[in-house]
Amino acid sequence: MYPVIEPFDSGMLEVGDGHRVHWEVCGNPAGKPALVLHGGPGSGCTPGMRRFFDPATYRIVLFDQRMSGRSTPHAAEPGADLSANTTEHLIADVERLREHLGVDRWLVQGGSWGCVLALAYAQRHPDRVSEMVLCGLATGRRAETDLLTRGLGAIFPQAWERFRDGVPESDRDGDLADVYHRLLMDPDPAVHRRAARDWCAWEEALVPDSAPNSMFDDPDFALGFARVVTHFWRHGSWLDDEQLLSGTGALAGIPAKLLQGVLDLGNLIGTPWQLEAAWPGAELELVDAGHRAAGGLAEAVVRATDDFRPQRGISASGGGDL
Repeated sequence: MYPVIEPFDSGMLEVGDGHRVHWEVCGNPAGKPALVLHGGPGSGCTPGMRRFFDPATYRIVLFDQRMSGRSTPHAAEPGADLSANTTEHLIADVERLREHLGVDRWLVQGGSWGCVLALAYAQRHPDRVSEMVLCGLATGRRAETDLLTRGLGAIFPQAWERFRDGVPESDRDGDLADVYHRLLMDPDPAVHRRAARDWCAWEEALVPDSAPNSMFDDPDFALGFARVVTHFWRHGSWLDDEQLLSGTGALAGIPAKLLQGVLDLGNLIGTPWQLEAAWPGAELELVDAGHRAAGGLAEAVVRATDDFRPQRGISASGGGDL
């Protein structure tokens, strides 16, 4: 990964419905535009996400999606209203940010939920996407979230029993994301804080190959994260179940690198290969890694963005030195 860098520009963008999203730009102000879409949903951006791109050749844009990170309001706030936080809202926010920054087309990079949002955005606005680099591959299908909330219980039985037992006994055979969301939105701090801890502990159990996520130690981060994730999952991310797989025809002609850890448990339902088969021209690379974009998977993302760098001596707009 490239060295740690700081943004040269940042701000808060009014996106409607009382929401403001935090954005930042780093790297080369005259470089090739690249957009980073964080996962979760609800996790927010981290400084490490700036390091996937050559700062000498890329103009790197990051933003915290609604109700996460430094965006306001935050999902952990008392009385948080998540009704204006949907996939459609996020697609519109990306376009508003693109216009605000004066970008014509940009490379889009995302992992996990960021992969889902990247696919949804690119299928809606293919003329605004120059290339795509996706990892932790997901398409927002119910089969994927069902695997994560229930199917993997057979692999991690003790952790899953603790996760399941975090909800009332009468609700344990239902949609666990829906039940947890109800607990997470309970006004009693004892109820919603415990639900956040239980949800995030299960999230950690699903990535045994990764170091613990220290952000889950912050109770406000854990609460906001869990509220947004369950909000999206209980609604099927507002996507028809096969929408993103069947819609890949809109991406024809967009160069894409699909990067997947061989230890990613999402592989159990075949999403990487289904996405590659549905998307002519997309290149799938399997990496000795798990789900999170760290280690070998992070290195693969850097190799992919390096491959899409403009040639030296040719600017992103077609003239001048970078």
